[in-house]
Parts: sequence; C-alpha cells; structure tokens
Amino acid sequence: MIKQILNRLPKKSSKSADSRDGSGTSTSSSNASTSSRNSDLVSNRYGSSSAASLPDFNLGPNFGSGYGNKLSQAVNSKLNGNQPLPYEALPGFRDVPNSEKPNLFIRKLNLCCIVFDFNNPTKNLKEKDIKRQTLAELVDYVSSVNGRLSETVMQEIVKMLSVNLFRTLTSPPRENKVLEAFDLEEDEPLMDPAWPHLQVVYEFLLRFVASTETDAKLAKRYVDHSFVLRLLDLFDSEDPREREYLKTVLHRIYGKFMVHRPFIRKAINNIFYRFIFETEKHNGIAELLEILGSIINGFALPLKEEHKLFLVRALIPLHKPKCLPMYHQQLSYCITQFVEKDCKLADTVIRGMLKYWPITNSSKEVMFLNELEEVLEATQPADFQRCMVPLFCHIRCCLCSLHFQVAERALFLWNNDHIENLIKQNRRVILPIIFPALERNARQHWNQAVQSLTLNVRKIFSDIDPELFEECLLKFQKEESQENEIKSKREATWKRLEEIAAMKATSNEPVLISPKITRRTPSG
Repeated sequence: MIKQILNRLPKKSSKSADSRDGSGTSTSSSNASTSSRNSDLVSNRYGSSSAASLPDFNLGPNFGSGYGNKLSQAVNSKLNGNQPLPYEALPGFRDVPNSEKPNLFIRKLNLCCIVFDFNNPTKNLKEKDIKRQTLAELVDYVSSVNGRLSETVMQEIVKMLSVNLFRTLTSPPRENKVLEAFDLEEDEPLMDPAWPHLQVVYEFLLRFVASTETDAKLAKRYVDHSFVLRLLDLFDSEDPREREYLKTVLHRIYGKFMVHRPFIRKAINNIFYRFIFETEKHNGIAELLEILGSIINGFALPLKEEHKLFLVRALIPLHKPKCLPMYHQQLSYCITQFVEKDCKLADTVIRGMLKYWPITNSSKEVMFLNELEEVLEATQPADFQRCMVPLFCHIRCCLCSLHFQVAERALFLWNNDHIENLIKQNRRVILPIIFPALERNARQHWNQAVQSLTLNVRKIFSDIDPELFEECLLKFQKEESQENEIKSKREATWKRLEEIAAMKATSNEPVLISPKITRRTPSG
C-alpha cells in the first residue's frame, strides 16, 4: 500500500546564542554526527542524474499550512496505480545558467513530492532511482547555495519535506511485547524500507536548517509549530536511524529558531506526560532526553520556575515506567545536570527518587543506586542533611538485600570520597540507622564479596569514632537479645500448644487454651 500523506495535527546544531529566556544548547554530539553524515551523502553512491527532460509537475504556490495538494495526490495515485505517467530526471544544476538555477531547484523539489510505495521493491524502480538522484542533487545545492533563500523557495522546501516525512508510523504487532531493555535487545529493530530515500530527505532538512542562507525570521513562518509537532511525532519511529537524524535536526531547530524554544520544551513535556501516565510505550524517549540534556546544560542561572517544575513533574516521574533501562543513562544525565546547576535541588531529586524506588526489581534498584551516587557527588552538606534520614533508611534495606549486586552496589558508595566525607560528617545520625544491616551482613550474608565490603565499612566507622561504634554495637546486642527472648517465648508457646494437642488427640474434646489477657493502656 502507498504511504498516505498526513494532514492531521498530532497531539503530540550549530552553537546557538542565548535565548530570550536564558537557555542555550550544547552541540558537540550533534556536530560530530552531522559531519559524518555530510561526508557520506556527498559520495558517489547517489549517482548523477541523466539529462533527459521532464514536464514540470507544478504543484502550485498556494500549498497552504496543511502541506497537502490535490494535484500531487493525483500524480501519486496515477504513478502507484500503474497508470502511465512520464517521470524523468530534470537537467543537472551544472547544465543550466545561474539565473535558471532557482527555478530548476523548485522544479526538482516538486518532482520529489511524488511518494512511492517502498513496500514493493519491484515497483517503479526507474522512478525511485530518479527521485533518489534528484534528492542528492538538492542536498548538494542547498549546501552550496550563495544568497538568501526566498520565501517561495522556503515554501516549496517545507512542502517537499512534509510530503515525504510526515506519514503514519505503523509497526506490526509483536506477541507478548514487553518494553524492557533486555527483551528489546533480543528483537531486531524494525527498519523502514523507504530509508534510502528518507535518509536523503533528512539530510536535506538538516542542511536547510543549518545553512547560513536560511533566514530564521522568514523560515519560522513555514518551520512553524505545526511542523515541529509533526516532527516530534516521528520520534516514535521504530527505526533507530530515523530517530538519530530527528535528534540532530530538532537540536538544530532549537538552536536556530529561538522563538520556538518554549514551545518545543512544552511539546516534549507533553510527550513525557503521555508516556508516563498513559501509554508507557514510546520509542524515542532516550533521544528526546539526549536533546534535553544539552538544553539543560545551557540553562541560565538562577533557574526559572518553569525549569524546576519540568524537573519535578516530568523528569523525576520518568523513573516510574517499567522500561526505564531503555533511557536511564540519558535520564540520569539530565537529573545530574539540574543538581549541578542548582545544588539546592538535590533534596528534591533524592526524595523524588525514593518515591519511585523499586521494591522487587533488583536490576532497576542497581540503576537507582548508580544514579544516586552521581547525584550525591554534586550534593552539598547542607542539602545532604535535609534528606539523609529517609535516604539511609532505603540504603539500609539495600545493604540487607539477598541480591548480592544490590548489596554490593550500596556498599560501593563508601568508595566515593565525597560521599564518604558526607557520611563521616553526619555519622552520629547515619551509623545508628545502618549499623544493624552492617552487623548482620558481616555475620551471615551468603556472598563473600558482600561480607568483605561490609567489614571494610565497619572498620571505617570503628576507626573514625570508636565510642559511637561501641555504643551502636551495645545497642544492637541489646536489641538482638530482646528479639531472641521474644523468639524463645514464641517457640515455647507453640511447643506448649503442640503438647496439649497431642494429649487431646485421642479424645474428641476440643482443645481450649486460656491465654493470658494483657490489657493495653489506651494511648493519648
């Protein structure tokens, strides 16, 4: 079937200057990926177009904001319906004088508005090859053009991009599909059969946005909110190659069109909200977080209330979905960026993580501990003191975990000098909380590595404050003695019940026990 052009509005880098709201972007990763693509796309694999002529498929100047055109749809239906229609390559840019190149550029853009069915590899082979070659010529032209692009040219460019890129993303159903990282790694990613053409279209879009000849004030009329929303909608593509290009393109748009920055952030927020609270299914969360990582890095200080709300309402709840392993690395980077920007946010972040702390998922718990170490490394003593009690109540549970990786990862926190100093400064509060876990691990944990690490941590406390250590030890021994006494009484009661039941076993009389009634004094 032909991929139909969407007219609906979905719900859903060069280094930029500081924006009006004080936010910027970091572009090192985008520049690296862009330069590698540029070298690939100018290679000879796209070939050269023939000199045959083609009647001008003029789709008209009044294309409108919906990016649709009745004539282009008619041309598509004729081509893909196997009706004869001339589709031949236009002359190359080198074969026409400079004065004719802008008109030829528009004609080539219109030629590339024809969409083919790539699900059938044997259909329209000649036409597909002509279109691919034409797209490659357009990439070269927009990269080397001298002089500002006119409004008419921009309109035609956005029309061609929209016709080719904006489409319905369909994925075949997978039985018992679970969005866990280890499950998805076993499945091959779904590759779009139209990618050989889509790649060149994305490269054209990337170079159009990055070109110094593209006037942002003029282009924003066509690269508008509707265009950005539909571009964001494509991040749900299952093809990782497409998501990688989208990440770079959106990063460049954010850098070039400063007027769109608040809208882009809000639109990404909405994607996160829908993912967290409704679907828990989206293929592009990691790529969107990568973009946000560079955006957060460029936030001006002091942080706006809008950015803090984004942290609390979107980033921290992203710890909740089951598919956290798919994007945890990028999420952890964004969270740490916030704490490094404003150390007072450490308490908010740590308490937020404790709210979503996993109980039965050990692998997820290890990820939380990894992220926690990065956050604590950027935490100052005053902020640490506000959250250390609930934090080390959770760490105590991790130390007692029978899963050796969880216990081991929690003990590794003492290998970080900054965290160890924070703990030492507040040892009178922290040691009484975690001492029972340390003592039990040292005596009876089944894993030898955990026992060895526990002994090292006990020695740290014993060396720095012997009196406190001895005090905690005595308290632990007293509580342990009380627990043993209660346990002995419980076992004696059950033994007495068993003896009475055995004595009455031969008779049909019911066994009546008159327990000692303990009256409780009402509280308050």
